[in-house]
Amino acid sequence: MTTTIPGGTLTPAKGLTLSRMGYGAMQLAGPGVFGPPKDRDQALAVLREAVGLGITHIDTSDFYGPTVVNELIKEALHPYPADLRIVTKVGGRRSGDGAWFTSLEPADLRAQVEENLRHLGLSALDVVNLRLGPSEGISDQSVAEPFGALAELREQGLIRHLGLSNISDAQLTAAQAIAPVVTVQNLYNLANRADDALVDRCAAENIAFASFFPLGGFTPLQSETLTSVAARLDASPQQVALAWLLQRSATTVLIPGTSSVGHLRENVAAAELRLPADAIAELDTIGR
Repeated sequence: MTTTIPGGTLTPAKGLTLSRMGYGAMQLAGPGVFGPPKDRDQALAVLREAVGLGITHIDTSDFYGPTVVNELIKEALHPYPADLRIVTKVGGRRSGDGAWFTSLEPADLRAQVEENLRHLGLSALDVVNLRLGPSEGISDQSVAEPFGALAELREQGLIRHLGLSNISDAQLTAAQAIAPVVTVQNLYNLANRADDALVDRCAAENIAFASFFPLGGFTPLQSETLTSVAARLDASPQQVALAWLLQRSATTVLIPGTSSVGHLRENVAAAELRLPADAIAELDTIGR
């Protein structure tokens, strides 16, 4: 096993160190992030390879599957390496047909935390992100009651650190008045730059900013500029997009997902790609 941590590490809070190149486990579930994987053995291999490549930051949620992905993580990696940090999310549920819906009542948030603990085989969760609103777009949901409920679970020792997902600058401020926030997880990539100011704020406050859908999500990034820059650097467009995010901010962490060992290795290799200033200037024009 390599001792090199891809992309280096970030320590947003005492007792919490994340590899900046993480792994998002969402794609290990079946189509639509629902049901079992097409190839269970391959899914387990991807998780083991991620750890083997030096990744110490895995992003997941019990509503991936639901329960499927957390159960795969437990099967593949438990007992967990001492330096592995699993970041999970609560605030959502799945219906019987796979539809997503928000669930932020304090009693159900506690149930969701307990379900994550059980399916991951843990006594405490490293980081729990409170997910507010849909995966794309920000809601005006108040953070006070749901984040306060998670803060109580943190005081009880079920959660070590708290984060937020799908949030605005104002919601971050409101949450910080309740408990420390160590991670923010929002939609952000080369083509989606609405959160530029929030990325900068997180850097100033040493909050890990995890870009979900760093490669565009269900609609992959497509740009002639990105393709041209990648060709010049002898890299794939996906590697360039990930490298841009790592260089965008010192507190950016990445959680690209894949169900392929080959794609996982390609993503991890992006952590070693240094983009020259002229390439960054070109890429910056994509989302503006």
